[in-house]
Parts: sequence; C-alpha cells; structure tokens
Amino acid sequence: MHADVLNDDALARGVRLLARRDPDLRRVVKRFGAPPMWDRESGFSTLLHIILEQQVSLASARAAHNKLLELVSPLTPERFLQLDDATLKNVGFSRQKTAYGRNLAQSIIDGILNLDALAGMDDASVRSELIKIKGIGRWTADIYLLMVLRRPDVWPTGDLALTVAAQRVKNLPVRPTEEQLVEMSARWRPWRAVAARILWHYYLSDLA
Repeated sequence: MHADVLNDDALARGVRLLARRDPDLRRVVKRFGAPPMWDRESGFSTLLHIILEQQVSLASARAAHNKLLELVSPLTPERFLQLDDATLKNVGFSRQKTAYGRNLAQSIIDGILNLDALAGMDDASVRSELIKIKGIGRWTADIYLLMVLRRPDVWPTGDLALTVAAQRVKNLPVRPTEEQLVEMSARWRPWRAVAARILWHYYLSDLA
C-alpha cells in the first residue's frame, strides 16, 4: 500500500487547512459542512463504472452499472467478456463504451494491467499504467487515483462539475479553462483531492 492515502483524519485535516488558506472554500465548508470521502472499492467493476461516467451524467452511468450488476455479480473481466453486444446495449453501454470495457477486461486477463499492483505505486506511475489502456484517459485515471486509491493531491483535469463549481465558488464571470483550473488548484497543494471533494460537495448541494 502506498504511504500517502487519504483516511478520515487526513481528510478532516486537509479540509481545515484549505478552509484556513482559502476564504472561498471556507464559505463552502461553513455552509455545507465537510465533504464526504466518496471512496470506492478497487478493481475491475469500479474502473468500468468510471469509464461509464465519461461524458455522461453520474445518474445514467450508475443506472447502467447497476443493471450490469443485476446480470453479472460478482462482475469479473471473464464474465464481462461473455456478454454480447445486444445485452450490453440493453444495459446502457454505447458501442464505444462496450469496446472500452472489453479492452479493459482483456488487458486485465492478459496481465497487461494489474489493478492490485497500483496501490503500491506513486501517482505518476499509476496514471501511466492506466492511460496505456485504450479507453482510459487522464480524467478516468485521476478519478481512480482520487476515489479508489484515495491519494490526497490529485486534481482530476477535465471534470465538468469541478469547472462549474469553481466558477461559482470563485465568482468568475465565465467558466475557467482547464489550464486556469490547474493553475488555481496549484494553490491547494498538497490537498488538491480534498479541494476537489469540497467543490463536488458544493456542486451536489447547491447546483445539482
């Protein structure tokens, strides 16, 4: 296990430090309280769920994932590969997500990706291991780092909810660009994953 893992105590400490350092985040915490951990179990099923969340609402991704689990539980790479196109389409997989899911499953079976080994790697190594799999980009890798491996200083570039929340919390006239958000998040080091949780908390409490 990697030494740098966010637990409840570390999350609380990060929230306190960020609230002291950033008055805008302090207002969010004062109004809505500290954010949840939002951690997820490691493994194929969770990574597939995060792939489903790419470019769609969390609710529709959750619905598709839950339908899949009703068909196949426990969900393993081997069992996923047994499902045909029509079954996956009926569950809510697009043709592209079907291809990504099968590629991920096959990569795990072939030993190209070892999800268990990721816990012992640093953030950059985890990212490069995940991104080499077709269908996994920077955002998907960062969400896995942030929520599954619970790394404290990961900023998920390209997250729409964070963009919307940051605009409102920081009272910006327009949505910040990815570059502007990355620059903004640098002020929250080494607790960027905690800042992301505070902004998601705001988004889900005030905007969703």
